[in-house]
This record gives sequence, structure tokens and C-alpha cells, in this order.
Amino acid sequence: MGFVTPFPTAKPAQIGFDRAELSRILDVYGRGVAAGHWRDYAIDLGREAASFACFRRATERPEYRIEKRPALRNRQGEWALIGEHGAVLKRGQELRLVLAPMERKLVKLVEE
Repeated sequence: MGFVTPFPTAKPAQIGFDRAELSRILDVYGRGVAAGHWRDYAIDLGREAASFACFRRATERPEYRIEKRPALRNRQGEWALIGEHGAVLKRGQELRLVLAPMERKLVKLVEE
């Protein structure tokens, strides 16, 4: 009989953000820039995770880092919000829920 060769499963060369995810992240980032909180950002696309970092100044550590790890999709959730000192502030399955603490920081009381 013949030998069956398994079909190779191709892992993506790098993890990235799709258009809707990046649009949502940049919306929050843009409001932070308009409020004067952030001045710079960085995007890191790797084999295991994609990361978006928000900086107060370009020479400092990022104030927030939004990380996407598809390998954790069925466990803790693929999205994580990481603070300045490396602590995970929020983790979840949906990006909008993970971005909620950042959005709350940007909300200002205009008038009573």
C-alpha cells in the first residue's frame, strides 16, 4: 500500500491586527493624543503576538500595551491590556472590553 504524507500546517509568519481591530485601537489612541496623554506609539508584529504600545514620550516605557495572542484564544482570551510596569490590567476575548479602562481614562466631565 502507499504511504500517506500529512499535509503541512502552515503557521503564519507573523501575527497582525486586521483593519477593524487596528481602527478601534487607533480611535482610542487618537482620543488620547487629542487629550494630551500620548505623543507616540509603536507596533510590534511577531510570530506569537502583535503589540500596540502608547507612549507619553518617545524615550519612556509605554504607558499601555495592547497585545493580541491568538494562542490564548480558547484559554484566557487573546487580548490583553498591559500597564507601564508589565502588569496585566485586563484580559479578554473581545477588544472593546479590554480597551474599556483606557476609554474610561479619556472621559471628561464637560459640564454639570
